[in-house]
Amino acid sequence: MTGEDTAGGNAGADDIEYGIDDRPPLGESTVLGVQHYLTMVGANIAVPLILASAMGMPDELLPQFIGTFFVVSGIATLAQTTFGNRYPIVQGAPFSMLAPALAIIGVVTAGGAGGDWQAALVQLQGAIILAAVVQVAMGYFGLVGKLQRYLSPVAIAPTIALIGLALFDADQITSPEQSWWLLGLTLGLILLFSQYLDLKHRAFRLYPVILAIGISWIVAAVLSATGVLGSGHPGFVPLGDVTNTSLVLPIRPFQWGSPEVTTAFVVGMFAGVLASIVESIGDYYAVANLTGAAAPSEKRINHGIGMEGLMNVFSGIMGTGGSTSYSENIGAIGLTGVASRYVVQLGAVIMLVVGFIGYFGQLIATIPDPIIGGLFIAMFAQIVAVGIGNLKHVDLDSSRNVFVVGFALFVGLAIPSYMGNFESTITFREAVGLAGAIDPLLSADVIAGTVLVPVIESAAIAVVDTIYIIGSTGMAIGGLAALVLDNTIPGTRTERGLAELDRLTEDETEFNTFWDRWIGGSESQAEG
Repeated sequence: MTGEDTAGGNAGADDIEYGIDDRPPLGESTVLGVQHYLTMVGANIAVPLILASAMGMPDELLPQFIGTFFVVSGIATLAQTTFGNRYPIVQGAPFSMLAPALAIIGVVTAGGAGGDWQAALVQLQGAIILAAVVQVAMGYFGLVGKLQRYLSPVAIAPTIALIGLALFDADQITSPEQSWWLLGLTLGLILLFSQYLDLKHRAFRLYPVILAIGISWIVAAVLSATGVLGSGHPGFVPLGDVTNTSLVLPIRPFQWGSPEVTTAFVVGMFAGVLASIVESIGDYYAVANLTGAAAPSEKRINHGIGMEGLMNVFSGIMGTGGSTSYSENIGAIGLTGVASRYVVQLGAVIMLVVGFIGYFGQLIATIPDPIIGGLFIAMFAQIVAVGIGNLKHVDLDSSRNVFVVGFALFVGLAIPSYMGNFESTITFREAVGLAGAIDPLLSADVIAGTVLVPVIESAAIAVVDTIYIIGSTGMAIGGLAALVLDNTIPGTRTERGLAELDRLTEDETEFNTFWDRWIGGSESQAEG
């Protein structure tokens, strides 16, 4: 059974203009590839801006920092689409690893490990590299793929839906200083081109995102240049900033210094990696569903997570905040019908090259938040719907299914909202009274003054930090809740949708790795 063979069982396939293995003309593919990347620029710029602000990085280094994120994104996307799971998913900086990153920065810059922004960044690099090594092992040794046998549509549906719902309160959408007319213009244009005019002209069907962003940005830029929008307006476009950097940026490995390792930081970062893994598995199922392909096999999942781990190691070497599958361009697949791996690879090459060009990062940074907010609404609403669509395989007359899905969605929204009351893992530790809780244990005669004291302290901090990081990630907490409940509350395989999912899941032999296709002498096999 191939992905194409199962297309008839997935409604998403009816709306696909270019399938995963299709290769549109070069010119068209180039524009489509740039469009895929435009859907994630908001997130891929937000992460370095947040990290740089927390570290106190000098403003003159910010273009190089942002450019590095795009270079890593381009290389990681090429690696994943060529050597990894081969799905058309853009790779970029993960929000799931942002919480532990900010915790590390907070400790270091507060004096816990020695100092300034550079000291914080090399500690962050070391934590990412070692945590990612474990992720590589989990992927390529098959530990992650074994979870697949426990994943039914009852667990998959809320996990994917929560990927979309996670950004319903993003600052680009709910900021009190929001420019609603600019957000509405962007969202309205996306809807107009993708839903109302898609049958009028092929360009509207293929390029709704790039057209909407382009028109909205031009409007905002003209109003900014003519003084209608002042510098304090959320829709202001600072055109003068575009050339306020070097033309070519000296991006290179270990550009910020040699990574340093602190055990507690590595453990905290691994919690972020676990959350990223849960989100990525949801992304794999979402893209398969949208494209009408068979659900991912255990082998494909393992190679995807393993490659994400390798690219996390690479991101640590380059000095960024990690790498993971991006949900934004999955939403773009639903809106544009373009799921071509070739298109995404061309976009990755372009991002890799322009990442070294300082003017590019500055230009992208001029896109106002309201435009990004309109894009987020359209992209993530699509992902929510894809998640809910997985419930077509389950018995919705079953009270246990309804309860599991509803419970997972609720806790996936409520617990991260609660965790949002705490600025970082440090404030969360204080709130739960960690120091007071372990003090009697550390004061015990058999422990006080021994080597066990720092071990117990590190273990306690790791547990609390893991709770905070997982609890701050909606798709992780909701997905785990659904996974546990769905596998402990009695229910038949047919009732849970497992029988149908088994039918739609690709065979292990259908996914051919890079070794199978080129090195192992299996070039003639169908590409997985």
